[in-house]
Amino acid sequence: MLKSHFYDNKIEAGCDEAGRGCLAGSVYAAAVILPENYENELLNDSKKLTEPKRYELRKIIERDAIAWAVGIVTAEEIDKINILNASILAMHRALDSLKTRPEAIIIDGNKFKPYNELPYTTIVKGDGKYMSIAAASILAKTYRDDYMREQAEKYPQYGWEKNKGYPTKEHREAIKKYGACPIHRQSFTLLPAEELFLDF
Repeated sequence: MLKSHFYDNKIEAGCDEAGRGCLAGSVYAAAVILPENYENELLNDSKKLTEPKRYELRKIIERDAIAWAVGIVTAEEIDKINILNASILAMHRALDSLKTRPEAIIIDGNKFKPYNELPYTTIVKGDGKYMSIAAASILAKTYRDDYMREQAEKYPQYGWEKNKGYPTKEHREAIKKYGACPIHRQSFTLLPAEELFLDF
């Protein structure tokens, strides 16, 4: 089972994001505060779980958490401030929305910016080590997947209901054929350089 906390005797929020490597759509982040000494053997990094298991755990997390919230940064904002800053901003927005104020923060990865002068620790692969970060990874992933399914109905040509905006071969071929849409991240390399010149 994953560890229940990093800081002793503090209300601790775990944070993670989803959609950082996508070519389209918003980046999502979640912040989760779990009860002290919480136990759930099923919690794990969202990437190691099946889709049905993620949605099953989302219900459990939302029921059991002391507080949870999701933060969103749009593709337009990503293009203005870059994806790293956008990912951190999404986490800050999630933290802003928590109904219980944390006293410390643990974050998946190795980059973060101070938040309200709270102590924080970045943990590489933290979503596979700490329950609150794993819970945040599940919420961020499932809420972003829901959003990309909605976007797939508006822009059906890109196959987002399957690829969720990631740079799959199918997604890139659709960009080549139909061009970019309003929620593509213009600051990203939507097509590799050699593909841009195929028609010349």
